[in-house]
Amino acid sequence: VAWREAGEGPLVLFLHGLGMTRTGWDAQLTALPGHRCVAWDLPGYGASPPLAELTFPAMADAAAGLIDRLGGPAHVVGLSMGGMIALHLALRRPDAVRSLVLADTSPAFGLDGTDPDEWKAARLAPLEAGARVEEFAEPVLRSIMAPDPDPAAVDAAVASMLRVPVAGLMQSIAALPAHDVRAHLGDIAAPTLVVVGELDEETPPAYAEALAVGIPGARLAVIPGAGHYTPLEAPDALNALLRDHVGDVETAR
Repeated sequence: VAWREAGEGPLVLFLHGLGMTRTGWDAQLTALPGHRCVAWDLPGYGASPPLAELTFPAMADAAAGLIDRLGGPAHVVGLSMGGMIALHLALRRPDAVRSLVLADTSPAFGLDGTDPDEWKAARLAPLEAGARVEEFAEPVLRSIMAPDPDPAAVDAAVASMLRVPVAGLMQSIAALPAHDVRAHLGDIAAPTLVVVGELDEETPPAYAEALAVGIPGARLAVIPGAGHYTPLEAPDALNALLRDHVGDVETAR
């Protein structure tokens, strides 16, 4: 896979969400002095070639392979779908995960009763009909951010999403409804911080609370005024939480 990185020290791996690429983490890559911060492009996104089949086990194994290549274990920070990948990674390869930060994500798809087939069909149909990412990126991203977002955050989100090939976006949309680790949350041993934007309607605070209750010892932090894209909407607040979490875990070691 392709990635960008900054710094030296213990490894921190950032996993982006659906509709985002490695550039969406730029505000975080230099926020953890004394650490090697790495943001990947998911297979099929940005500069990363696609997998033959994109499944959560395959995505988790790709992340584990990158961690192994970079000399892990890693503090793994996942946003939205990236948080889902991080959960599967922690369950499949606990030796690769030093700690978890799960931002604006969920223990399972469809907690609000969404029908997975209808969800997929509604999102795949326009892409199959030839819709281009640049035609819908901004309205889609604005719809999951807090009201009246910072224009610079919107611009950064759009620029990151424009790096997503349509084929990769379609693969990840098709894969996402299979996510469900509710029965296995108690098996996660990595120190875990769960973060959610106060105004996140895509994966609302109730989802974060379910993660924090299910994962032994997990801590929950709600970022006031933020929507679903906390790395871009509230970078200073998220970065402070990351520094505290990673610092506490390193001190405990």
